[in-house]
Amino acid sequence: MIRTLLTTVSVATLTLSATLPAFADWTKEVSVVRVGIIGGENEADRLKRLSCLETKMNDQFGVDVEFFPATDYAGVMQGLLAGQLEMAGLGPVGYAGIYLQDPEAVEPFVVSSNVDGSLGYHAVIVTRADSGITDVAGLQGKSLAWADPNSSSGYLYPKAGLELAGIDIDSYFGSTGFSGGHEQGVIAVLDKQYDAAATWSSLIGERAEGYTRGNLRRMVDKDMLDMNEINIVWESGIIPNGPTVIRKSLPADMKQAMFELYSTLHVEDPECFAAVMGGDGAGYVAVPEGFYDETIELRRREVAGSR
Repeated sequence: MIRTLLTTVSVATLTLSATLPAFADWTKEVSVVRVGIIGGENEADRLKRLSCLETKMNDQFGVDVEFFPATDYAGVMQGLLAGQLEMAGLGPVGYAGIYLQDPEAVEPFVVSSNVDGSLGYHAVIVTRADSGITDVAGLQGKSLAWADPNSSSGYLYPKAGLELAGIDIDSYFGSTGFSGGHEQGVIAVLDKQYDAAATWSSLIGERAEGYTRGNLRRMVDKDMLDMNEINIVWESGIIPNGPTVIRKSLPADMKQAMFELYSTLHVEDPECFAAVMGGDGAGYVAVPEGFYDETIELRRREVAGSR
């Protein structure tokens, strides 16, 4: 069975050791920091939302910073595996996919925490409010849009959750397909191209605002969605928040510098933190030991089952 765990940790204050090299030392080895951005929303919005982080890295460390928005999750995963990217924010399944190909390629160094200190979110399936579909039973024979084959909340977790409930995906739905991203899937539902779509949400806070964070929140904030337009007809248990990862082979003082930047961002620049998070949260924290073990095993089983 798939177990879900809601993990709560406090944001600890990091004290840099006096023996660590100065930031300038690692910049002699790493002249450019290439950061991958997974899909889920259109490229222009992704770059705009993260522009403050790009500027902050450049100003603080004095290195060139380049952000690369990929058309799908696989593009960022392959960029990290090939050493063409130094860092990226990933979903838990994306990280698991990299780990299963090369456990030494990257390491997760921070994970975002929610406003209540928890470290998880939910996969949800949404339909149009005027469709008359208000539960999973109403989806039988209808079309369902997954977000991306490497998406945790947009594919792997909802697929596994429905299967655990006794639903055979191929025979239960009239059709399924990949929309290309979370935002695209919800838009496809609103435009009546699909009856339902899988996406993600914290499910914390005010529903009218799209909750505190998630794809629904981003779409509400961009005036692309009114929550009255949709029904949430299914939700998963808690999924671990996705990590920000860095290549393991990079200098230790660079990793420490990036951890310091991310873990203090909510205090030093709350506006930038909210933009990077795509909503509200309590900050970035160190990744608990074994936090993604269950997701790695789930991904392993999915890959084995597809062969």
